[in-house]
Amino acid sequence: MTDRSRDWLAQAERDLEQARASQDDDRHEWACFAAQQSAEKAVKELHLSLNQEAWGHIVARLLSELPIEVPQPLIEKAKVIDGFYIPTRYANGHPEGAPFEHYGTIQSTDAEKPGCLGLPALILGENFIQSVKICTNPCPFFNQRAISRSNPSLVVWTPV
Repeated sequence: MTDRSRDWLAQAERDLEQARASQDDDRHEWACFAAQQSAEKAVKELHLSLNQEAWGHIVARLLSELPIEVPQPLIEKAKVIDGFYIPTRYANGHPEGAPFEHYGTIQSTDAEKPGCLGLPALILGENFIQSVKICTNPCPFFNQRAISRSNPSLVVWTPV
C-alpha cells in the first residue's frame, strides 16, 4: 500500500489556512468546519505514518486511538471541535436559523484560546506530530520509549 500520509498532512495544513481565511472574512461557521477538518486530517496523517488505519470523523476518538498517551487537555479540545463537524454546515443542526447565525469570533478564535482554530494549530504547530513519530519509531540503541507526563512533547528513552 502506498504511503499517503504526507498528502493528509498537506491537506490538513491547507485546511487550517482556509479556516484562518474564513475567520478573516467573518465566515466563522466555515472557519470552525475547516478547523475541524484540519485537526481530523492531521490526526489521520499520524495514524497512517504509523501504519495504522484511521476511520471516522471524531477527532477525540482518533487521538485516543494513537499508540501513545495523548494529553487529556488535547482530547478535551478535540471534543469541542468535534461539535463543529455537522452543525456548522446544515440548517437543521440548530433549532432555528442558518448555521452562520450561530458562529462568531468567540467560536473561531485562534491560538491558545478555546476556539476551533486552537486545536489544529496545536496538532500541526507545536511538535505534537513529530513527538508522536519519534516516540513510536523504534531505535536500535534504546529499548523503551515513553512520553513524559509533565511535558508531553518530551520523549524519554531508556538505553539498551
